[in-house]
Amino acid sequence: MTNKRYQTLRLILGDQLNASHSWFQHQQKDVLYVMMEVAQETNYVRHHRQKVLAFFAAMRNFAKALTSKGFDVHYLRLDDEQNTGSITDNLAALLARYPDAQLQCQLPDEYRLDHQLRSWAGAENITIEWFDSEHFLTQRNCLDKIFKSDDSLLMETFYRHMRRRLGILMDGDKPLGGKWNFDADNRKKLPKNVTVPEPLCFANDVSDIDTMLSNCGIATLGNAQPQRLLWPTSRAQARQLLSYFCQHLLPYFGTYQDAMALPEQHQHAWSLFHSRLSFALNSKMLSPLEVVTNVVEHWQQRPDEIELNQVEGFVRQIIGWREYVRGIYWRFMPNYKNQNQLQHQRDLPGFYWDADTHMNCVRQAVQQSLDYAYAHHIQRLMITGNFALLAGVNPDHVDAWYLGIYIDAIEWVELPNTRGMSQYADGGILATKPYVASANYVHKMSHYCSDCYYQHNQKTGDKACPFNSLYWHFIDRHQQAFAQNQRMSMMYSVWHKKTPSEREQILQQAQRYLDNMNTL
Repeated sequence: MTNKRYQTLRLILGDQLNASHSWFQHQQKDVLYVMMEVAQETNYVRHHRQKVLAFFAAMRNFAKALTSKGFDVHYLRLDDEQNTGSITDNLAALLARYPDAQLQCQLPDEYRLDHQLRSWAGAENITIEWFDSEHFLTQRNCLDKIFKSDDSLLMETFYRHMRRRLGILMDGDKPLGGKWNFDADNRKKLPKNVTVPEPLCFANDVSDIDTMLSNCGIATLGNAQPQRLLWPTSRAQARQLLSYFCQHLLPYFGTYQDAMALPEQHQHAWSLFHSRLSFALNSKMLSPLEVVTNVVEHWQQRPDEIELNQVEGFVRQIIGWREYVRGIYWRFMPNYKNQNQLQHQRDLPGFYWDADTHMNCVRQAVQQSLDYAYAHHIQRLMITGNFALLAGVNPDHVDAWYLGIYIDAIEWVELPNTRGMSQYADGGILATKPYVASANYVHKMSHYCSDCYYQHNQKTGDKACPFNSLYWHFIDRHQQAFAQNQRMSMMYSVWHKKTPSEREQILQQAQRYLDNMNTL
């Protein structure tokens, strides 16, 4: 760093790698851009090795790009002697060096960082000039403007509002194709004879970062190949991944977006037709509007190859669900993080950390997560999340696991998806029903059951699938909470039609599994 007397310090957090931000549209004299790798961000949960490697590599590439364009960048590596490990302590040291400088920050997307910066500034009588991150299509308080009350926070309403507002997949004021969503067309099991294209994986050599993490004693989880990190770590690579998705995967994305496959049956089962753009989006190397625009344009150019349901399913994830969960997060934080409406208290089973279980679906989903720091939304919701909910695991433990293990997990997106959608711990703010299912769903949407120790069609017995009895155990123990829920009424009707003896056998089977979860 030079001896210039900077008048402005601009903090760039690790998930604010937005090259299109107005900060970078023209050079300004006496402005210093500040980036830092800090222990506080590696240690608040135990992260996947690939996640830490990818974020640090992307940050370093972003800093290099800024420097190459003539911007002054102060970059603190994790092992720099002057690095305190704390964002605010590092900022304090810089402000002491440049006492006349104005501190500018983009609004953090995580409540904890927003709270940390504001609390520190207030305590130290420091003025922060705040800027929008210029990434999202909505503001933090977007739900306040769209919905009249918390009782009406339906994602479908939000999604339709966004489609109309942005004019995406619209024919005037009507949705293209005459329907707002094509869910019914997007729930297909993957046939064994469908060829899955080879995923685009990069080979980023991050060995230096990996060595630094070891030397600094950073505890991580999961597996990594530091000489061949597969995730995009620059905007150029992120754009390559977007282009690859549009060219090769989009034609089948919607149809098979909920499908799950075995590696021995489909060579690229871990990625299937998914874009895997979430890390590039959540680090802001790509913008949501850029992604959606590219997808829609490819569909318009290839209408004979790409059907509307493929595109709509993807658009809904980006401009609907992604923006919606961010709105939920900022509407209900910080109390949302403490919600546990079902009072679940069990520990997360050990097989979430090592995939050592006889349940093939859980083993496949967890092992894939350990190997790639990635699983798609149905694996997260209906396999690992479903089991944790059926087993009554404490949502604090579930949150920590999801926040740590996935490459794209940042609290604003992880917390509503996990505590709300997956674990129903928010009492129905996000979802109108708990997302629980027996082995029948897993069998319907995957090939996992065909090679499993347990029998998917048995509720009781030594090899009865745990999902079956645990499902009915969940239904039984939460009758008071869900008996009046219209979306659950059919299940309660089925449960009550079983004989008392049959119900007792199922509940006893479930209790044996609950008492011996780590051996399942």
